[in-house]
Amino acid sequence: MPEDVAWLTDDEQRAWRAFLEATQLLFHRLDRELQQDAGLSQAEYEILVRLSEMPGLSLRMGELANQTLFSRSRLSHAVARLEAAGWVRRHSCVTDGRGTEAVLLDKGKALLDKAARAHVAAVRRYFFDQLSKSDVARIERIADAVREPLRDDSGAGRVVCEDV
Repeated sequence: MPEDVAWLTDDEQRAWRAFLEATQLLFHRLDRELQQDAGLSQAEYEILVRLSEMPGLSLRMGELANQTLFSRSRLSHAVARLEAAGWVRRHSCVTDGRGTEAVLLDKGKALLDKAARAHVAAVRRYFFDQLSKSDVARIERIADAVREPLRDDSGAGRVVCEDV
């Protein structure tokens, strides 16, 4: 730890703690409702969403890990649960056979379509309904400002073609 730490001001401390509490409460509520409504965790839902947005409903596991910001191990375990439920299938990459792709199956697409309705309604109810249009634009600018330097360090956005 650096010797000369720029400690948070009282205003910064209040803002930081409010942010932490708000995000933890929001994610806990959204996760609980996804579990109740669809039997999915936030992580599983995110995987299904990412696959649904891809041509052919498939994506290399390495790229899926990059997009979801999950470790390879976390992604592999989550995809294994989705596969056991019959929502996703894994197979060797069609283009070169070296990597593995995850593919969203019809059963998983149907579940996602159902889950998305309730999830989007919850996101609107707990987040966007509390904000003005200018608040939304401000949050996007703030999130971009915080996210960009972190992305450079995390490797997010890099395509990794190795098998998971």
